[in-house]
Amino acid sequence: MLKNGILPQSWSGPIHAALRVMTGLLFLQHGTAKILGFPMNDMIKGMFSGMPSGMLYFTGLMELVGGVLIIIGLFTRPVAFLLSGFMAAAYFIGHAPQGFYPMLNFGELAILYCFVFLWLAVAGAGPFSVDNNGRA
Repeated sequence: MLKNGILPQSWSGPIHAALRVMTGLLFLQHGTAKILGFPMNDMIKGMFSGMPSGMLYFTGLMELVGGVLIIIGLFTRPVAFLLSGFMAAAYFIGHAPQGFYPMLNFGELAILYCFVFLWLAVAGAGPFSVDNNGRA
């Protein structure tokens, strides 16, 4: 049944799960690039070149483990809350010093991750998750 919208309200659960899984997959690739070296190209190598190795491994581990936990929907609320703060810090440490506008300091993705993770911390994993016993 459409309730003041374009898509049926019954789709909200599966779309919630799709947002969680896709966010986790996209976040995971940052961790695999830093920790496993995949995917990697010259542009990505350049992004990591100025980062201290300790920070590189710490952030990569957060992205790797956090991404997997978000994908499967395990401990979603606390993990998403932690990752939201992590991405806020990433923005203010890595992007904001480069300029005020997120489009110019390349901080748009960090801001978007921050708010999607904040939403997941409030909304929970949704259907098709370990937190929800895999139920729809």
